[in-house]
Amino acid sequence: MQSDDSTSTKATLSSGDLAHVDVALESTHQSIPVIQSPPALFGAGGPMLKQFDQSNAASRIGSQAATPPRSVVGIGNKVAKPDYSEAKIVLAMVGLPARGKSYLSNKLMRYLKWLEYDVKVFNVGQLRRSRARQKAQQSGTREDHTASYFSHNNVEATKLRDQLANDSLEMLIQWLREGGNVGIHDATNSTRSRRAKIVERVAKEKGFVTIFLESVCDDPAVIAANVALKVSSGDPDYKDMSREEAKQDFLRRIKEYEAVYETITEPHLSYLRITNVGSQVTVCRINGYLQSRIAFYLMNLHLKPRSIFFSRHGESQFNVEGKIGGDSPLSERGMSYAKALPDLITDNIGDAPLTVWTSTLQRTIQTAQYLPYNKLTWKSLDELDAGVCDGMTYEEIEQAYPEDFANRDEDKFNYRYRGGESYRDVVVRLEPIIMELERQENILIIGHQAILRCLYAYFHNLPHADLPYIKIPLHTVIKLTPKAYGCDEERYTLPIGAVDTHRPKPGTLQPSGPISKTNREYYGDSKS
Repeated sequence: MQSDDSTSTKATLSSGDLAHVDVALESTHQSIPVIQSPPALFGAGGPMLKQFDQSNAASRIGSQAATPPRSVVGIGNKVAKPDYSEAKIVLAMVGLPARGKSYLSNKLMRYLKWLEYDVKVFNVGQLRRSRARQKAQQSGTREDHTASYFSHNNVEATKLRDQLANDSLEMLIQWLREGGNVGIHDATNSTRSRRAKIVERVAKEKGFVTIFLESVCDDPAVIAANVALKVSSGDPDYKDMSREEAKQDFLRRIKEYEAVYETITEPHLSYLRITNVGSQVTVCRINGYLQSRIAFYLMNLHLKPRSIFFSRHGESQFNVEGKIGGDSPLSERGMSYAKALPDLITDNIGDAPLTVWTSTLQRTIQTAQYLPYNKLTWKSLDELDAGVCDGMTYEEIEQAYPEDFANRDEDKFNYRYRGGESYRDVVVRLEPIIMELERQENILIIGHQAILRCLYAYFHNLPHADLPYIKIPLHTVIKLTPKAYGCDEERYTLPIGAVDTHRPKPGTLQPSGPISKTNREYYGDSKS
């Protein structure tokens, strides 16, 4: 599945840039086709990203300070979660079947949840299948959900489908009332009348905003791949059909929708139109910070096959001594890993192009020095700033600040070192990295334990409470391959010894092996 990158617009912006763009967007009342190539200043290593990196430097100076006097009590404190309670967005998908609506809605959910917004997808197809299953279990009657069920001429089925869409929207609105921020209505919403009903209903809720996200695809290869995925991935609609029968029925379903489909042309609606997942983006009446954030994220997506490799730097002198932070060089075993790494990477990627990203700290740069690929250095990839604890061992921290040490273990994601950072702070400064990762193809990031935990949690949609305890071993390469509904993962450990720097959450046992969850949820049973 591919998109035409030659006409894509993918911008990586800092918070300040977003604010400027927001002002411009608020004054816009016409559709804005975004079809030009991305300006170089927003690309990896461009001046805007460098400016963002430099703006973070001031917050990191504290790690260079001397240990504070004894009158300074504690190593830090907990950072409160941002108050997003005023954000109430109904994001309604629009599009024919097999056009990537569920792919976009799940990607957006994962991104916003990583940024600590409360987001949930309400998939009408899942609700339909779940109720049909419940009916079959209770009465033994199995509903016919073949192509005829989706025909506009099937009056009874049309009423049922309308009711399902309405019920799903009501569930979404109730969820927003109870504290949610962004509810995604994943359905075709393919007619003007259906969209008008959504706008009318949401308008009754004070402070709620409706945005439509239309996914248009006219690339036959992408459509064919989506159809193949649909009929081969265990969809219960086709449980008793052969693959060919399922394919033909699904194609008939698409034709039923095409007969009544109306693309968004309503000038009063707030909407985004994504063509071929990123080759072209149209923006209309997008206002406010969160809406702009959603728009820029979606502009960065593409479907080109790729792999993302994560590796911590080789074992460092501080690793051997049990110290955190600092800018120490590699140990002897760390240098051995650096020399062995090129063969492992080239064996996996062959002749395909690859770019290596490192932090500004010498242990990552030394680890990358033998790799025969283009390299970029990002200050945003520097390790979590340990503030007053920089250069100390955990034993020294526990002895000097026993209460703080225990408190940090209890809520590690929110705990900020005095003069340093929390994991929450790291997630915020890594947002431009995520944007650029979504733009790029094959990337190898040689980074640090906390940094890779944050990035890994994004790709696997892991909860923030678990993020600081993800096991990212030294001398191991993690290969992630993005798929339609998740990431496949492989791990490669080189036979070069290294200390174990992992500290599990007290009183818990956590898996350390690869996570692979790429199957689609057809009933909505998963608690994501």
